Amino acid sequence: MRGEPSCPKCGGRVRAPGLFSDAWRCEVHGTVYPLQPVIPPSVEALGVVVNRTQVPVWMPWPLPVGWLFTGVVYAGDDRSGGRATAVACSGPGPLGGVGELILVAEELGVGLGARYAGIDGPDPGLSLNVEKPPDAKVLAGGRPTPLWHVSGAPVDRAVFAGEARGLWLWAVVWPEQSGLLMYDELVLADLRDAGAEVELVPCGALSPRLLHP
Repeated sequence: MRGEPSCPKCGGRVRAPGLFSDAWRCEVHGTVYPLQPVIPPSVEALGVVVNRTQVPVWMPWPLPVGWLFTGVVYAGDDRSGGRATAVACSGPGPLGGVGELILVAEELGVGLGARYAGIDGPDPGLSLNVEKPPDAKVLAGGRPTPLWHVSGAPVDRAVFAGEARGLWLWAVVWPEQSGLLMYDELVLADLRDAGAEVELVPCGALSPRLLHP
């Protein structure tokens, strides 16, 4: 399952640091934090990301009834640490069928959230109208966190974004009607703070959305 690091913005190949550059580079997007290969869902995989990242690892906790953890990725390397994380979960959709959710925490400019959202990045920019009331609210790390609907995303998904702990928080939900999940005031935990509770996370099969947004 292990592969090569890739560009968090486009999924393209990246060139590792060498004699003339100390940064990872994408031919299209220049200097990037490399997106590390997807790890199959397991408590051990979560532990790897939790221990390496500099940004939150958000997960609905407790998970909605019937939902499972279905994968995690991070952008960064051993020197920088993780500068973006994406956690996938799936379970029964509010209107039937299967719903899928990817939560992204990232620093400005990384571009991973915009890639999963299916919009031009690297950040929400004009796709986010914070002049109007928020469209949804979550409790992230114990703090009420407003989220706004992100315009311009493909019609197969609902996308919300906001700020938590000084970083971007993205919520991308498939199919679009499963976005109703975001109106239930989800409680998000930063798994870096969860301690031994991480071992209780129920795991499912790897979400293909992590590989092909």
